[in-house]
Amino acid sequence: MLLSSRRPVLLVIAHGSRDPRHAATVHALVERVRSLRPGLRVETGFLDFNAPAVPQVLERLASEGVEDVVALPLLLTRAFHAKADIPAVLHEASARLPRLRIHQAEVLGPSPLLLGALERRLYEAGLTPGDKSSTGVVLASAGSTDPEAIAVIAEIARELRYTGWCAVRPAFASASLPRTEDAVRSLRTAAGVRRVAVAPYVIAPGFLPDRIARGARESGAEVLGEVLGASPEVAHVLLARYDEARVPVRLAAAVSA
Repeated sequence: MLLSSRRPVLLVIAHGSRDPRHAATVHALVERVRSLRPGLRVETGFLDFNAPAVPQVLERLASEGVEDVVALPLLLTRAFHAKADIPAVLHEASARLPRLRIHQAEVLGPSPLLLGALERRLYEAGLTPGDKSSTGVVLASAGSTDPEAIAVIAEIARELRYTGWCAVRPAFASASLPRTEDAVRSLRTAAGVRRVAVAPYVIAPGFLPDRIARGARESGAEVLGEVLGASPEVAHVLLARYDEARVPVRLAAAVSA
């Protein structure tokens, strides 16, 4: 049986924010994805604050006759939004749009490519590979009450430490402890640390990333990286998650053929 040659539309689902930098960064990332995969249709939908909303995008795609959509949460961990909010929105849309098959992809993290993006941002902020052995890093994420998400951040901090940084501490902007400023102060007393860098493990600017930056400044961190943003590594991870989610789509097409 022939598999369907039509590629599912990729719908990138972002949280949304009142901060205009958030949507601008999401759109820049989507444009990079389009440049890496010419011919792939990529749409953007938001859960809150920004337009278009996810249900509106799905309704438009269904009205155009699109049959398959891969909905990809623009999230770094499987916390509440990935486990509850987004599945609920997609389930409701599927009930209203029975001819549109919606497949939820996995979140972006963890991935070795994202570790590369973190280091890219630190190097862009002024560090060099030669600084790794004397630099402590605060891996600062948005934070969550979900134990799985907290455990993932702790594991990423360990993996980052194995790449050669002197010491790495996880920190959280909300919901969990320690805060960025406390992790910076903790690293000051770590053996061998001559400078402290803060690496925001977040995709786009907004309220919580600003809190991370404020904590870094107030505690005297020497280096503050930018958010991951539209880095090529993030775009490649996004496409990898899309390709992984396409497998069941292709199998379903084969079965129905």
